[in-house]
Amino acid sequence: MLFIGLYLVALGVGGIKGSLPPHGAEQFDGETPQGRKQRSTFFNYFVFCLSCGGLIAVTFVVWVEDNKGWQWGFGISTLAILLSIPIFLAGSPFYRNKIPRGSPLTTISKVLIAAMLNSCASRNSSSVIASLGSSPSTIPVLSNEDEEITSNNKNVVESIDIPSKSLRFLNRAVVKKPAAVSGVLKCSVQEVEEVKIVVKILPIFACTIMLNCCLAQLSTFSVQQAATMNTKFGKLKVPPASLPIFPVLFIMILAPIFDYFIVPFARKVTKTEMGITHLQRIGIGLFLSVIAMAIAALVEIKRKRVATDSSLLESSKPLPITFFWIAIQYLFLGSADLFTLAGLLEFCFSEAPFSMRSLATSLSWASLAIGYYLSTAIVSIVNSVTGNSKHQPWLAGENLNHFHLERFYWLMCILSALNFIHYLYWARKYKYRSVSS
Repeated sequence: MLFIGLYLVALGVGGIKGSLPPHGAEQFDGETPQGRKQRSTFFNYFVFCLSCGGLIAVTFVVWVEDNKGWQWGFGISTLAILLSIPIFLAGSPFYRNKIPRGSPLTTISKVLIAAMLNSCASRNSSSVIASLGSSPSTIPVLSNEDEEITSNNKNVVESIDIPSKSLRFLNRAVVKKPAAVSGVLKCSVQEVEEVKIVVKILPIFACTIMLNCCLAQLSTFSVQQAATMNTKFGKLKVPPASLPIFPVLFIMILAPIFDYFIVPFARKVTKTEMGITHLQRIGIGLFLSVIAMAIAALVEIKRKRVATDSSLLESSKPLPITFFWIAIQYLFLGSADLFTLAGLLEFCFSEAPFSMRSLATSLSWASLAIGYYLSTAIVSIVNSVTGNSKHQPWLAGENLNHFHLERFYWLMCILSALNFIHYLYWARKYKYRSVSS
């Protein structure tokens, strides 16, 4: 029953996180500069509200579970969700709702299958798209705002008649005389161009996975580090499991500062509508993750030095070093999470086709999930490689003081730096399609 409940929670959270960001962003008018600025603010405070929930979870709910029992913690969480439903429904008369137009996964699958079938059926590339022309100057470009206006009009004429030259393989899904595609798989040029847009977003999405991998490492090993340190804050003894409160607090502090001070200043300096572009925000977050991992390595070196100087390498007693040293790396990592998550959500929403916005914004949460799975794989690979030749693996054993955690953090720092360089390549290559950018 426990696993059934956990699976239902995962299903519900997936539905909420995949639908709420695009639904909230669609309440703002994307045709006006003021509406686009408000939409950007919404994504900042969406992350802020997630952090508020996380703060309550790692403080009040954890305290209740430790002192009253797990059933009380689950009960409080259930009650909070039940209370949120009527609050959300109360705003139904005022919401701007998007009319469903079918599943974007169906469109993507149809275009990919049609392109592959036509490619296999027609070896001669000249016969595949002979009648579609080749001049990119004749391709009309719809902004996302124009696309939103026309999306609900059934009488709108096909906005694009000629496929673009980018990702030419997908152009094979559109042929004058299909060689292997039936009526079910027949694709319009508009559908092909929409799939191309999503494909172009994928490299940016892939570059954010490494950041979430770092988040996973610091939320596991950092707790173990804090357990060996002095966790007293005055007369209060802080449980190591409450360490995630640090990045949550930093996000809650930084989000208003970013929205009220950094963005207006950037607008004055750059004289642009957004001040800081979506890709710049993601890049800042990825760069901060590199710094966070470097600081994590330096803090671990200091912790082990204190253990050596205090002759406590083999002891389980708390080391004479405060756990607030761990907060430094959380400061940078929390800031990185705010910049990257909010930036990626807004980037995917603004750049994705109108009918695929929900799918595109869900990539942010897919990045988080893949990052955590990748972290597990990296730890296993590191232990497998470093455990050869009768050497103790870097991240195995009962005593954290004998781990080579600092080396692992340096490895993560290097991987994050390489990922950042990789991101710069794709960010410089990407061309915005939305008006706001």
